Amino acid sequence: MTNLVEKQLITEIVGLARNQGLRVRSENAQLNETGMDFQVVFAEDDTGMQWVLRKPRRSDVVERASAEGKTLAFLRANLTADVPDWKIHTPELIAYPMLKGTPTAEIDLEQKQYVWNMNHQPPSDDFVHTLAGILAELHGTNQTAAGQSGIEVIMPEDFRQMTADSMVDVKNKLGVSSQLWERWQTWINDDAYWPGFSALIHGDLHPPHILIDQNERVTGLLDWTEAKVADPAKDFVLYQTIFGEKETARLLEHYDRAGGRIWTKMQEHISEMQAAYPLEIAKLALQTQQEEHVHMALEALGVISD
Repeated sequence: MTNLVEKQLITEIVGLARNQGLRVRSENAQLNETGMDFQVVFAEDDTGMQWVLRKPRRSDVVERASAEGKTLAFLRANLTADVPDWKIHTPELIAYPMLKGTPTAEIDLEQKQYVWNMNHQPPSDDFVHTLAGILAELHGTNQTAAGQSGIEVIMPEDFRQMTADSMVDVKNKLGVSSQLWERWQTWINDDAYWPGFSALIHGDLHPPHILIDQNERVTGLLDWTEAKVADPAKDFVLYQTIFGEKETARLLEHYDRAGGRIWTKMQEHISEMQAAYPLEIAKLALQTQQEEHVHMALEALGVISD
């Protein structure tokens, strides 16, 4: 049974859509609260079409959503995979027709774990080679054209310097264990890890953002808030965190065959980027200042134990 708060939220978000002329209904609408940046409602319009309604949780999300809109316009013209087609984009609401396909997994908020909609131990060949193909295509898109469309472009040396600066900033503001700090410094100072090129990346490639068909072939990607031209290894970090090094090596083989650009220490670089993932949590915590996020960051940084 949907509780009163959920019903009120659904009514509010559906109301925002109706104010923009979108005839969606509250009946049978579903609320999804798993995203850190948006509250999401899935609702049906008068014709039976399913819509995704996204309400920003904070003001900082609105500015980044503007960048996401430019990214999606570029991708719809340059990527064969399905991506959202925003029909409404205001500071209060984003709305688009629901894409075909099923998320590879959803998040159980109570258990704080993924609920899988596919075989994932290990992932199927169809899943791996279609994901690899989409990543190779995405990473191979024209950077100049991406930049001209309004997508942020970060050159390799700048990405590395920004990572180093984030390490210092997080250490000063939140702290970091000496063991983790030493590992970060070894990685950041060794040229062999770092690629001499950037690529257009998704930036937040976790299972709920990857859509599959009934044969577990990847058909589309959702939530492009973190997309930019930057270090391509970033799109493999969450994959390795979830599936492990052996499965990531398998994905990279398919990626290489599909035309993805790899380098000698790419997987080692992914592993070191994985070890630096607490930086991402810390940056979110410093941005939102929410107690829950700060606690998560301090745990990940090795400053406190659970």
